[in-house]
Amino acid sequence: MSDADMPTDEITTFESLPPLARAAVPTYSTTFKPDLTLWRERMPGGMHWSGLLRRGNSLRITTLAAGANVSALFYNYEDRGERYNMPDTLKEQSTAFLRQGLVCYSDMGRVLCSLTESNCDWHDTIGGMSDAAVVEQRYGTKRYQEHRNAMHRNARDGVLTQLGKWGMGKRDVVPNVNFFSRVVVNDNGDMRFVDGHSGKGDFVDLRFEMNTLVVLSTCQHRLDLNPRYEPAAVEMVCWRSGTAGRDDPCRLSMPENGRGFINTERYYL
Repeated sequence: MSDADMPTDEITTFESLPPLARAAVPTYSTTFKPDLTLWRERMPGGMHWSGLLRRGNSLRITTLAAGANVSALFYNYEDRGERYNMPDTLKEQSTAFLRQGLVCYSDMGRVLCSLTESNCDWHDTIGGMSDAAVVEQRYGTKRYQEHRNAMHRNARDGVLTQLGKWGMGKRDVVPNVNFFSRVVVNDNGDMRFVDGHSGKGDFVDLRFEMNTLVVLSTCQHRLDLNPRYEPAAVEMVCWRSGTAGRDDPCRLSMPENGRGFINTERYYL
């Protein structure tokens, strides 16, 4: 049932919440300021990372070279059966990609994180992540035994290694986000990677609305046209931002997101 079909008194809005529920929502969240930094870390190209981002913290990911790609998965830290849901994220926001002002939904209709700011106007949601077969076919084989840290890595195996640290595995790999990459689809349904989409210094700010297990890989995009194995590094900076305020652009971007934030905030009341 669409909003137009629903009786007005059945649509939950921020204004219709009880006073105590409204009072639990901050007036605003804080944009990036160096003096609010909690931690900073450089992530080399072709590497993998996982960790807890707490509700009310934000993570800025900045590319340190052109052509960077960051494959990402998100899970509710307290209940890891709840995780990023690509179909719901795209359907609820009538989009095929992510950009500033949109959010990442879980399969429970809650907002895991919001894209509060980004100078990159398209983050891929449909291209998937590289695996061992793709990397071997495109770049050849370089094993750790012979090449040590210069080995060729792929996103899927790296993500699985990180998930294993948290008692998770193959069943927990779902369609991912690829920050800083752009994939378009033609009328025949063929996907095409847009070369040169991101440059050095591009960034995305992710504000976490839930305690979230974040899994990242800086391997090249599965459809990257570069014939050389050249994954790019990124920098991560975490700061205390607070959660979405009552007038937050991500909350107000569309009615669906307003209800998604209410659903998320109710989880923590």
